[in-house]
Amino acid sequence: LETPDKDYYVSLDTETMQNPYTLLAYALNDVPLTQDHGAPLRLATPKKYGIKQIKRIGSIEFSDNKGPDYWTERGYDWYSHL
Repeated sequence: LETPDKDYYVSLDTETMQNPYTLLAYALNDVPLTQDHGAPLRLATPKKYGIKQIKRIGSIEFSDNKGPDYWTERGYDWYSHL
């Protein structure tokens, strides 16, 4: 996953994406998200640390391998979960 400006990107494991608490949201209280709130699509992964929270999605890719991750490349744990 990466943001439209490609400056920030994260990779998530399949278990996280299939967790019932993980959401891909396009609206809040039946109102479409605004740009300030991550429009058109925002990812919410409550079981992950803040460094894995991505506000605005530029693309989604599926792979059998771990993808690049902004914070892992800077020494943080790839899984970063509670």
